[in-house]
Amino acid sequence: MNNFSKSILRILHGAAGAFQKFPAAIACAFAFAIVTMVRIQLDWPQQEAYNFLFNCLHWAFALGSILSLAVITGAQSRYNESGALLLANLLGLVTAAVTFLALYFFGGTDPAQTEYRYTVLSGLAASRVGTAILISFITFIIMAAYPKDQSDVARSLFMTIKAFFIALLYGTMIMSGVSGVAGAIEALLYQEMNEKVYLYICTFAGFLAFAIFVGYFPDFRKSQLDENRQAAQKQPRFVEILCEYILIPIVLALTVVLLLWAVKTMLGGMRVSFIQLSSIATAYTFSGILVHVLVTHYETGPAKFYRQFYPVAALVILAFEAWALLIQLQKVSLQMNSYFFIVIWMIALASVVLLLLQQAKAHLPIAILTCAMAVISVLPVVGYHALPVTAQVIRLETLLVNHGMLKDNQLIPTADEPEVAVRESITDAVNYLAYAEDAKLPVWFDKELAQNNTFKNKLGFEQTWPKPENPYPRGYIGTSLILPLEAVDISNYRWAFDMQTLAENNKEGIASAMVNGDRGRYRINWTVNMQVGIPTLKIELDDRVILEQDMNPYLDRVTKAFPPGMQEPTQATLEDMSLKLETPEVTALLVFRNIDINADPYADTIHYYLNLSSLYLKENP
Repeated sequence: MNNFSKSILRILHGAAGAFQKFPAAIACAFAFAIVTMVRIQLDWPQQEAYNFLFNCLHWAFALGSILSLAVITGAQSRYNESGALLLANLLGLVTAAVTFLALYFFGGTDPAQTEYRYTVLSGLAASRVGTAILISFITFIIMAAYPKDQSDVARSLFMTIKAFFIALLYGTMIMSGVSGVAGAIEALLYQEMNEKVYLYICTFAGFLAFAIFVGYFPDFRKSQLDENRQAAQKQPRFVEILCEYILIPIVLALTVVLLLWAVKTMLGGMRVSFIQLSSIATAYTFSGILVHVLVTHYETGPAKFYRQFYPVAALVILAFEAWALLIQLQKVSLQMNSYFFIVIWMIALASVVLLLLQQAKAHLPIAILTCAMAVISVLPVVGYHALPVTAQVIRLETLLVNHGMLKDNQLIPTADEPEVAVRESITDAVNYLAYAEDAKLPVWFDKELAQNNTFKNKLGFEQTWPKPENPYPRGYIGTSLILPLEAVDISNYRWAFDMQTLAENNKEGIASAMVNGDRGRYRINWTVNMQVGIPTLKIELDDRVILEQDMNPYLDRVTKAFPPGMQEPTQATLEDMSLKLETPEVTALLVFRNIDINADPYADTIHYYLNLSSLYLKENP
């Protein structure tokens, strides 16, 4: 038997052994798969009422599985006693049960306070369980790094990454192979086979992949020297080449780009979008620290240079990121994106300082710090859901009081419209608070303020959005129009048709309706070009075409009145949102609920979406 076959058998044997080494983790993962299959079996109308229950079960079993993995590893490596192992397994199962009960009884939203018909799991509750899963996973890596004479955090992290990709590869192959067999059965033997079979296969493959992931890890039992640990922790030559000649140059190149940005910022000021900066900074922080950890034990020139250069360069970059953060806070105060930017910035700052001072010994403090910051981000008062809301309330309250629009907890419409910058700030703060989940808002704040009519009635001016920083941004530009809440005079029309719903229910985008009139039978066809979205109205009288008109002339009229840009949705007039077509036989009135035009000037593509509210028709005398 060659080495390749032995490796495959060893991995499959490890997957089978996972049921024995980590029974609670596998049990929770199996329960997770069962819940998934139940959700697959139930169609959405059946599942909707139980969606909250299923979400609670999924989150609970996910946490139970990862926590079991961590505590069982800790019990094996520190104690290796039957009582300790039993307690660790029970802790994982009890945690899953307690988490489910906590989510089910305290983690739901009140349907009366939301647009949903049923209770749904709140984002904050899910975030807190997600944080617990992250901490459990980091704890597992720390537990697997024991004892010190056999491992450390760097080796344990690589072993975990290696196990993940091996499990991903095997899981993908299992899913592809079994799905191929199912496809052959459907094509050749049983063409009525339900498509849900493929979803069951994906779920089963995912469960097996998790078993392979767990089973790949060596024996962590105390006083046991598992020869597989050295093999699992050892980085193959291709990984060393990947880190030294691909990952390190990429991170260094990104470092150079950010340093050049720092120089440009000093000379020309801060011009980059904060959202772009936060995305780049996040990728740079985590990729840079990860690569630093992976090359901890390399003795090559590129690795040594990177370990010395990255922390110093990162400190310079972090200083300029702090400057950008201060500008953002002065502009819009604390919001969720800047909150998480601060969390990541603090982790990055502490990490690079620790790496400068302690090198490899810094890995454990960095892991603990990451866990601590994750916990802080979901705590009451100081969490991501609370602190930005408090900052925005203070910001909005200050603006309203200073301009005489808030007095004795009552909103007062302003007689004199504030300057543009003030209107933009008020609009931004109002919309942030109106759509904030689990937010404690002052008594004077009405969530309906996010609606333009309510906003104007209570504050005295319309919502004002800032112009895009780049007048020619890369990506989509477009027009978005909304029908106003006005009555439509249809007293002269005889019939009304809901053609849009009929078209959407037809895969080919065709809707057809018939009605008997005084002159004969009318057939109304509403056909949507599925490639570009432009509809065509065709009316026949006794198989004779009396009207055939596409919406191109109407779209020309709309785009002339509302040129495509990056503006927010616009509430147009009823005249803008309607089209009247006449022939000697009939008059048709089309009223559109909303119109969206999306154009990509770089790809030279454009797509239209015309949501027809109603089509009204009458016979002419």
